[in-house]
Amino acid sequence: MSVRSGEIVVIAGPNGAGKTTLVRMIAGLLKPSAGQIHLAGRPLASLNHVQRARQLAYVGQSEEPDGRLTVAQYAALGRLPHAGPSERDAASDACLDALTTVGLRPLANRRMDSLSGGERQKAKIARAICQRPGLLVLDEPTNHLDALARGELLSLVAAMGISVVAALHDLTLIEAFADRVALMERGTLSAFGPPAETLSGRRVRDVFGVDLHRLPHPAEDRNLPTLDIPITKPNSMAQTERTTS
Repeated sequence: MSVRSGEIVVIAGPNGAGKTTLVRMIAGLLKPSAGQIHLAGRPLASLNHVQRARQLAYVGQSEEPDGRLTVAQYAALGRLPHAGPSERDAASDACLDALTTVGLRPLANRRMDSLSGGERQKAKIARAICQRPGLLVLDEPTNHLDALARGELLSLVAAMGISVVAALHDLTLIEAFADRVALMERGTLSAFGPPAETLSGRRVRDVFGVDLHRLPHPAEDRNLPTLDIPITKPNSMAQTERTTS
């Protein structure tokens, strides 16, 4: 698979398919057992930590920021790869700009451990913006967020205008967010292309075991992807009869 300049590629697949493993290899946190990953034409393994951090930002799903840091201090960590004699003023300006972009500037002096889940995720994106990477790598960034916060976070990422690789488990969000989808099954890339083509109804049924429907939006000229997730439960009347007999 490849990622074009400014393109958003989503890695999708059922649990255990290898999404997080692939994302961590792309971020340079794991080494592939075979093959190579290239970043801007160079083997990723040939770059040291600083060189990699100047080009690539990573936001993991299990990352827990130090709660003692203020939001501004946490966002400013993104400037560390660019540290130099004149970096202090640049870091401060970049931090405030990033916090303004994600809507957290009023919370700049709040401690990280006082933020909601959605606010913490926005702070992570602000840190990535401060880093000014050419590639942003995200591992399940919408986990534990409510519906509105998911849309806000992905909108922020899309507005950055840089290359993005993101592992997402919510199939209904992918079509509006991604330019291309890399579909994984049992550690193998099984399909790679535009969302509607890669996540066809038949393929989603075969890979995920559920039906994906694209229904006409009631007020706009677009389709709404929705999942038909089967839920079974005992018949309530039969359950009552068994309980009282």
